[in-house]
Amino acid sequence: MTDETIRYDEKYPSRRLLDMIGDKWKPIVLYILGQGTRRHGELQRQLPDVSKKMLTQTLRRLENDGLLTRTVYAEVPPRVEYSLTELGRVFLGPVHDLCAWATDHPKELDRVDANRKRALK
Repeated sequence: MTDETIRYDEKYPSRRLLDMIGDKWKPIVLYILGQGTRRHGELQRQLPDVSKKMLTQTLRRLENDGLLTRTVYAEVPPRVEYSLTELGRVFLGPVHDLCAWATDHPKELDRVDANRKRALK
């Protein structure tokens, strides 16, 4: 099969992957949960620029996708913990690679930021 015969439609594997993890917060939440179970407040502290509402929506989407589990403990006050599922750990590989690349290439990211600022002028 040549590149000319490949259909890059919604069923194309890379598109499906990016659709699943390609928004602003999903990859970093997966990355954080890859380091261990977290409570909502812990995630909020690690992501100070995400709103509580957006974090909750992101966690719900990841739970609906089957990538994390939400465990509620019947305590006063109630305690809720989030952790990756087995499927979530599978997706952690490409997410980790993206995060590692970004950490190793800050100058390239700075160049993109600079290009965006110039384009807005």
